[in-house]
Amino acid sequence: MTLVYKQIIVAVDGSKESEWAFKKAVAIAERNDATLNLINIIDTRSSTSVEAFDRSIAERSHKFVEELLNDYKAEAVQAGVENVNVIVEYGSPKTMISKDFPKKMSADLIICGATGLNAVERFLIGSVSENIVRSAECDVLVIRRPKHL
Repeated sequence: MTLVYKQIIVAVDGSKESEWAFKKAVAIAERNDATLNLINIIDTRSSTSVEAFDRSIAERSHKFVEELLNDYKAEAVQAGVENVNVIVEYGSPKTMISKDFPKKMSADLIICGATGLNAVERFLIGSVSENIVRSAECDVLVIRRPKHL
């Protein structure tokens, strides 16, 4: 029995750990001839409503993330991955990355960095990667950045 991944989600937030996760995801997607879904969820949970979320902050965040993911997309295509999708959404990263998008895409692998950019949230309520490992219904690969880098 050969196990092949066809729909891979990689969570990217601009951290060094997510950059390593992206690099591993590209290699896995290329070897498996899989679709690579680059995803970033802009966290709006701390505001009382989407309207209360400062529009200029939202626009700057969206533009930064879109540019980052499009740069990663170009890198993945150059490395030989034929199918690459860029997904930027607003909401809860923990729920959307571990449950919502994997179901929508029939994902069979989620790749993420061991830690991300939000140290305060990690301290208070646990990391996104920890939640993905606990909640996802597909395989999860958590990437650690090498100590020497």
